[in-house]
Amino acid sequence: MLAQIRKARQEESGFTLIELLIVIVILGVLAGIVVFAVGGINNNSRVSACKADIKTVLTAEEAHYAQNGAYAATTAELKAARLLQSAPDTVTITITPAAGTVPADITVVGKNGAAGQNQCAGITL
Repeated sequence: MLAQIRKARQEESGFTLIELLIVIVILGVLAGIVVFAVGGINNNSRVSACKADIKTVLTAEEAHYAQNGAYAATTAELKAARLLQSAPDTVTITITPAAGTVPADITVVGKNGAAGQNQCAGITL
């Protein structure tokens, strides 16, 4: 009986340590590739969110101008006029004063957000 057990154990085959290490290295390389590929997607989404905020504020500014004949100086004014549901923290409004009857120029750009907010400095439409 003991001889049969020894014979059965000798005939068993399995993975060697080298084969297991090769598989672990391959999985590590694939995981590294995925991590770097996903990192770029996150940055693109922040830029898209900032551009969407800027377009929304520009549209609200034009609606405010059409209703009141002047641009709003802040996003809080647009919210008070019910043209924005909430004022985005990622957008800065700059108004160049009008000369005579020429309407004022308006610029809406992305600004640096605080920690945890979208960082969209330098984005302008």
